[in-house]
Amino acid sequence: MRLLLVWILSAIALLVVAYLYPGVQVQDWQAAAVAALVLGLVNTLVKPILVILTLPVTILTLGLFLLVINALCFWAVANLVPGFHVTGFWAAMLGAILYSVITWALSQLLPDKK
Repeated sequence: MRLLLVWILSAIALLVVAYLYPGVQVQDWQAAAVAALVLGLVNTLVKPILVILTLPVTILTLGLFLLVINALCFWAVANLVPGFHVTGFWAAMLGAILYSVITWALSQLLPDKK
C-alpha cells in the first residue's frame, strides 16, 4: 500500500514541478503517473550503476556530480515518456532538484514504516 502512495505522491510532485517551472511540461496526470513510475525504476536500477561508474568524478567534485547524474536521469525519462518534456539540461537540473525537494516534502506526510 505504501508503494502505491509513494508512486501517487511522486506523480503529484511531477505535476507540481511542471506547474512551478515552465522548463518541465507534463501533458496530463496519466503522463505524470507513467513518468513517475519510469523515474522510480531509473533511480532504482540505472542510477546506482552510474554512481559507481562516475565515482572518481564525484569524489573530485565533492559530490556535486551527483546533481548532474540526477539531471541526466530526469532528462532521459523525459525523452522516454510521451507527454513528459524537459526543454534542456539546465531545465532538467532545476526540475530534478525541485522534484527531489517536493517528493521529500510530500513523503513527510506519509506515516512511518513499522
